[in-house]
Amino acid sequence: MIRLLPIAAAGIALLALGACGGGTTRDQIKVVGSSTVYPFTTAVAENFVNSRGMKPPVIESTGTGPGMKLFCGGIGPRFPDVVNASRRMKTSELESCRSNGVEKVMEVQIGTDGIALAESKRGQEFKLTRRDIYLALAANPGGQRNTAKLWRDVNPTLPAIPIQVYGPPSTSGTRDAFAELVMVPACEKYDPDAKALKDSDKDAYDLRCTKLRDDGVYVDKGENDNLIVQNLSTNPNAIGMFGYSYLEENAATLRGVPLDGIVPTYQTISDGSYPGARALYLYVKTAHLRAVPGLKEFLADYAGEWSPGGRLARRGLIPAAAADRAAAAQVIAKATPLDPTKLH
Repeated sequence: MIRLLPIAAAGIALLALGACGGGTTRDQIKVVGSSTVYPFTTAVAENFVNSRGMKPPVIESTGTGPGMKLFCGGIGPRFPDVVNASRRMKTSELESCRSNGVEKVMEVQIGTDGIALAESKRGQEFKLTRRDIYLALAANPGGQRNTAKLWRDVNPTLPAIPIQVYGPPSTSGTRDAFAELVMVPACEKYDPDAKALKDSDKDAYDLRCTKLRDDGVYVDKGENDNLIVQNLSTNPNAIGMFGYSYLEENAATLRGVPLDGIVPTYQTISDGSYPGARALYLYVKTAHLRAVPGLKEFLADYAGEWSPGGRLARRGLIPAAAADRAAAAQVIAKATPLDPTKLH
């Protein structure tokens, strides 16, 4: 059996790794990862097949965390070529990649998105702050077990209805970004002692700032964001959490919940004023670029569709700034590997 080795010409070596990767090489692109990025990658794949006559890429919505684990599992036909990500890769994930022979990874920002809080148009017309969300959903706000049952329990100006929030699982990149952009800023402002724990006791910090309740107030709906949309239609008192594109797609029945006075819209996410705005990414193995038919062309097609007025904007993607788009296109054109010092 041929041993997997991290070598510079891994694209050629990959063809020889069929015996180690399930007996055959692949003639289809394989993508895993974020449910938020999934519809955009699917849209590019549809056009890729129609315009180039290539085999349809295999695209799985696994969530960002599980997708990273699959992606970093190794080099060869058994392992994905691309991972969709609704947050940036972590240093620990890149280290996992390298320990499994995935030496060079491209980071491609495909656009911008917002973590939208939404409700049924038959709902309460919530107006929430990050502090409200933190006090409603944190498992241990201020280091104490959360016992709030009604929205009025966390803010007397809010309605006296049960707190019920539908959202993604702990493995989701959207959930990670929600913790970073919404929970952490509110936690550190509300609970000054928490910030001191960040460096001295990370587990204690996470218990106070990022761990969500597991008593039925926050309801994990898996990686199927459409299921959250459906649940909001049957429970108008609930709030859902998902990528902005799902809110835009269901604008006839849902409305965005203002966060710190700012409604999630194309404009507020694009200009960064919405607190839940975040970048979306693809991560690609440079070792697979020469070995997997059509992978280079697929990435080129992606870059051709992420500008304002492009196919992805019509699907709900908010284009990145022009300079960021140009930089991402150069990463694709030159197969530039990610600089590990940019991660955290």
